[in-house]
Amino acid sequence: MLSKLYSFARISAGVIALSVSGFAAQAANTPAYDPDALRLALSWEKIKFLVEDPDEQRKQMDALGDQADALAEQRPDAAEVVIWDGIITSERASLANEQGGISGPIKALQLAIRARDTLDRMEKKDPKAFDAGAPTSLGVLYYRVPGFPMGFGDKKKARHYLEEAVRNAPNGLDAHYFYGDFLQEQGDYAKSAEVLKRALTLPAHSERPIWDKNRRIVTQELLEKVESKIVK
Repeated sequence: MLSKLYSFARISAGVIALSVSGFAAQAANTPAYDPDALRLALSWEKIKFLVEDPDEQRKQMDALGDQADALAEQRPDAAEVVIWDGIITSERASLANEQGGISGPIKALQLAIRARDTLDRMEKKDPKAFDAGAPTSLGVLYYRVPGFPMGFGDKKKARHYLEEAVRNAPNGLDAHYFYGDFLQEQGDYAKSAEVLKRALTLPAHSERPIWDKNRRIVTQELLEKVESKIVK
């Protein structure tokens, strides 16, 4: 994370009950993804959610980033692949800042800008690809990374991209989670709760079980936090 400057959601220790039977019933509704993009997504979620040592996580994410860069160069017209290259680059920026010193934040800034440019290009090309991955990730960058010295921090742009993401991916778990998180940061708790509740009813992504499970955990936790702030 770009500590205080670049805070992506982390998995907490809380555990919620997930309905396996409900997941199985909904699995047929999940979209088919580009095989290369899906491989990148599966590798990303294993590193992000299962690798606990920070140094090892950075090392593995950087290695995955090299693979993603190469794939994006080989397949520049494959929107889902290039989107995942942008997402992984963004994650590398988040992790780079955690290593401290001078080089970490500098590398983080360079990677964050590169991620933004990649995702911006893909949002213009195909805003619906991979569950609106490009506008979702752009929205996250614009509301979680500050304007100075990073050049982001634009709540108006964040809202634009996240609302676009939810429109383009009505079953997009990330789109709904991050839009709900953005709304609660803006103090719109009622709307945030509505969006987060919707997120928890979305079809399961059976082909991405690690990410699906953990995203629902943090969604439930965020919903409980939001509901505690709503005046009865």
